[in-house]
Amino acid sequence: MKIKYAVFDFDGTLFDSMFIWEDVPEIYLRSVGKEPGPSVREDVRPLSLYQSACYFKREYDLPFSAEEIVRDINRIVEHFYLYEVLPKPGAVDFLKRLKNAGIRMCIATASDLHQVEAALRRCAMEDCFEAIFTCSEVGHGKDEPAVFQKAMEHFGAHRRELVIFEDAVHAIQTAKADGFTVVAVFDSSEKRQAEIRDLADCCIADFEHTEGFWKFASAE
Repeated sequence: MKIKYAVFDFDGTLFDSMFIWEDVPEIYLRSVGKEPGPSVREDVRPLSLYQSACYFKREYDLPFSAEEIVRDINRIVEHFYLYEVLPKPGAVDFLKRLKNAGIRMCIATASDLHQVEAALRRCAMEDCFEAIFTCSEVGHGKDEPAVFQKAMEHFGAHRRELVIFEDAVHAIQTAKADGFTVVAVFDSSEKRQAEIRDLADCCIADFEHTEGFWKFASAE
């Protein structure tokens, strides 16, 4: 296929950042003097941030409002994006190669715009991307294709010219169901790798070994 445009997920795809979302429930609870229960990570995994805040308030008898809990969790996460999160090995060189090939790029993410911008700026990667689209901006999570469609509209692209880089099975399912081409990027936080291999058009283990992608991209 002839690729002209690439849409990248941020967490777990470009940046090695998924572990903060795994760790933050325990970090937050300990910051307010509560010992996390053994199932807390699994309990909040399917919840939105606000739903997680309500869960913490109820299950740990916290004296804070859900809005205050959300604010404090965001502060923890923001510090991580501002000062610590790093791109995956080889990601910067891969982006440069795409750019040199004339492929235009943007980001479609469930993360906060300010946090993503801060991480890209600190890692000198902001010039690789024309735009950043967030799920909160479009009003839908990646269980719906709205954020991918928004990116496509930005480019004025056709689906056959555009590829989406994702690590999470639910986002890959959404993109494929809407007719997009998907390159799956391995991340250890996603356990459903067999499903991903069945769904994705191309799979890469990391950005230091992308021969399979370039072969796929050059195929007619």
